This record gives sequence, structure tokens and C-alpha cells, in this order.
Amino acid sequence: MATVSRGTTEERFQFIARNRILGVTYLCDWLMVSPSGFYDWEKRDASKRSIRDQALIRKIVKIHKASRGTYGSPRVHRVLQSQGEVVGQNRVARLMRESDIKGRVTRVTRRQPGLKRFKAAGENLRLDGAEVTATDQVWVSDVTYLKLHGAWRYLAVVMDLYSRRVIGWSFSRTRTTDLTLAALHYAVKRRRPKPGLIFHTDRGIEFTAFRFRDELLYHGMRVSYNRPGCCTDNAHMESFFHSLKGELIRGRSFNSENDLRYALNDYINRFYNHRRLHSGIDYQPPALFEKMAA
Repeated sequence: MATVSRGTTEERFQFIARNRILGVTYLCDWLMVSPSGFYDWEKRDASKRSIRDQALIRKIVKIHKASRGTYGSPRVHRVLQSQGEVVGQNRVARLMRESDIKGRVTRVTRRQPGLKRFKAAGENLRLDGAEVTATDQVWVSDVTYLKLHGAWRYLAVVMDLYSRRVIGWSFSRTRTTDLTLAALHYAVKRRRPKPGLIFHTDRGIEFTAFRFRDELLYHGMRVSYNRPGCCTDNAHMESFFHSLKGELIRGRSFNSENDLRYALNDYINRFYNHRRLHSGIDYQPPALFEKMAA
């Protein structure tokens, strides 16, 4: 049982009311308040703060549900603010904690060390730290593994670094250059970028293959790679995959490949791009951030 012994008297009485099945006398003794004080409190009309808390909890539950159970207190707080609520983040965190409302959190899955990588010639064009000031200046891309019924499936994603918007993706049973080319073609068809765009990836063979490099050069893109052994050079893609697996994949099962593909499309194109608040762009959805910056 979580301790609230350092909370206010109001919070202690609220805790006793919620857990009175354990025994009022026992809880009062444990929380160092008198049973008579609790019963007097229970007979009084609810305080303005208590009424306000209940109204906030109802809104928090609605926001959390709309986020598919993914938002923690920082994002819930931002949504409340956008709705005109004047409330502190600590209060939101407390109400969520007391109501057992949690955002989805998962550990980052790291690739096994020692996997052989093709070390193609190439440099990291992003090491100068130049600020990205508009869409279609820098695209980043990567591939991740998703397990379905004991077998691996592969997801390739292309993201615009400025807005964090996913602008292309492809899903397949095989991890080949065809997979990454499909994601690239998807992005190019949607955005039609001007020559000079930096396309940054890790050094996987599906990105360093001549077919893929030739396609980038055909579209006038500048090829950029992680430094060998430096996966953090592509941290934005690692972060996206971490969010996707934590919010969509972990703890769920999918009946078929089509079910998983549909769920990915719904998460990426409907939720992530258009509704999910992104902390890296001032808690705006990527599509709205692009619209406001246009």
C-alpha cells in the first residue's frame, strides 16, 4: 500500500475514504489522524478543491483514453492547458497517481552487440550541428524488427527531422533494399523535395547498397551515415521506434500480418502524425507543427 502519510490532512482523509475496506480505525492510526476527525470530514460538503479535483480527473481520464493510454502527466498537462485549464503539472501528476492512471513506458530494445554491419564509405553530414529550419532539409531513416507469431517482420521509416513527421514507411517479411526503397519512394511521392536534401541513416546494408545510394543521388539527395558504432547519430529514429513499440506493440498480440499492418498505419498516419503531442516540437503533433510553421 502506497504511503501518503506526508500528504495534507485532506489527502489523508481522501485516502481513507477510498480504502476504508481496510478499516477506518487502522488507517487513521497509520496516517496519524483521528477517526472522529475523519467522520466529521466525511459529513461535510466536499471542499471546492475536492470538487475541482474530481472534475479534473474526469477530463484526465478522457484525455488519457484519447491518447490510447500512452500519455503521462506532462502531455496530459499540455492538453489541459490547450483546453483552457489553469492547473499545475504537479497537481495533474498527483491526480493521475492517485487514480492509477499511467502512460505507457517500456525499456528501449537495443540491437545485439557484435552484429556484423557493412561499413561503407560515407560521412556524417550532420556533425556540424547546423540547425534544421524548415521541412525537407533533412530526412532520417531506419529499420526496426517486429515479431509476429515467432517470426520477424521489418518496418522501414522515413522521418522529416524538422517536424518529426513520418513521411514514408514500408512493412515487409524481408529486410532488403526493396524495403527501404519502398519507404523512400513513399516519402518522395508525398513531398517531392528539392535537390540538396540530406538523407541520413545508419550503415545497414539496406541503406548502403548501390541501388539505394543511386536512388538518393537520382533525386539530388546528399547521403549521410552514422559514424561507425555511433547509433546515437540517428537518435530521432531510435526515439520514434521506442515510442511506437511502447505505445503500440508491447503487451498486444496481432492475429495476422494484415492486422499488424493496419495497426501500424493507424498509429503512424492517424495518431502519431496528427494527434500525438511531441515533446521535441513544443508538444505539438507533427502535422500541426508543419502547418503552423508554413
